Amino acid sequence: MIKHDYPLLGHNTFGMDVKAARFLEYDSIEELQEMIRQGLIVEPWLHIGCGSNILFTKDFAGTIVHSRIMGMETVAEGDEWVDVKVGGGVVWDDFVRTTVERGWYGAENLSLIPGEVGASAVQNIGAYGVEVKDLITEVEGVDMKSGEIRLFTNADCDYAYRHSIFKTELKGRYAITHVTYRLGKKPVLHLDYGNIRAALPTDKTELTAADVRKAIIDIRNAKLPDPKVTGNAGSFFMNPIVSTEKYEELQKLYPSMPHYDAKGGVKVPAGWLIEQCGLKGITQGSAGVHKNQALVLVNHGGAKPEEIVALSDFVRGKVKEKFGIDIKPEVNFV
Repeated sequence: MIKHDYPLLGHNTFGMDVKAARFLEYDSIEELQEMIRQGLIVEPWLHIGCGSNILFTKDFAGTIVHSRIMGMETVAEGDEWVDVKVGGGVVWDDFVRTTVERGWYGAENLSLIPGEVGASAVQNIGAYGVEVKDLITEVEGVDMKSGEIRLFTNADCDYAYRHSIFKTELKGRYAITHVTYRLGKKPVLHLDYGNIRAALPTDKTELTAADVRKAIIDIRNAKLPDPKVTGNAGSFFMNPIVSTEKYEELQKLYPSMPHYDAKGGVKVPAGWLIEQCGLKGITQGSAGVHKNQALVLVNHGGAKPEEIVALSDFVRGKVKEKFGIDIKPEVNFV
């Protein structure tokens, strides 16, 4: 069913009150292919999940497409691993919760990240020292022009920090219908990022994925706003990767500056940079920087898209002025 002038308030976690000229949902690959064959997806088109990484800056003049392909299926298994194929419309944290309940390891650090499975493969979501690219073995997509199904290996996806081929040369070409993840059957825990260890139980000699998941959820709930209460898109900015020379220059001025080794240089937390500029908790109109986590921009209620954009530009300008670092939005402006 095609819905016209469809309100997107419930389809973006920032709470932007905008509309789409056309809105379509599909429950299967075959249904999506039929929509393409009939020419129902009028350009420009945008495929969304929960709308958790989007800032709609105005009404969308084309077609919003949303997947309702569900399901989880074990497609291969070894003594120490299991491959699970998941529908693109599955809520990401529902998938993580299920893996933990089944005693599988690998996704627990990515607990409570908003969004759906299809978007995880596009955005290369990551948190607390883990990126989803480390779990993905295969991505299935449908060409939105021809309707043909294509399978992408992990290498095909050209993954890097918050980057994939679906955000560059194949942007706007494929709808992700299924993603296959490889998870471990034995504990391989990632505990050295941020303050994970401090949030773990101290009375257990052997930690489980469930212990890590609970710790991550506790940490996130303590510092990140619930989008159902306060509109936001989670981490608004990417953590910049600076050259070793730039890091050493800043480290002399700020000895306590947190940092992490990264490919191509040193990763510096954008939230820390913003906080050092004295911007944590500030408001401009109905938009603001969250009081507990400076990496998050929020809609305090009724904020217009232009208010969020102006605040983003203001924050970026202050960080550039103080540190000489250009922090880039992780959120997609549409």
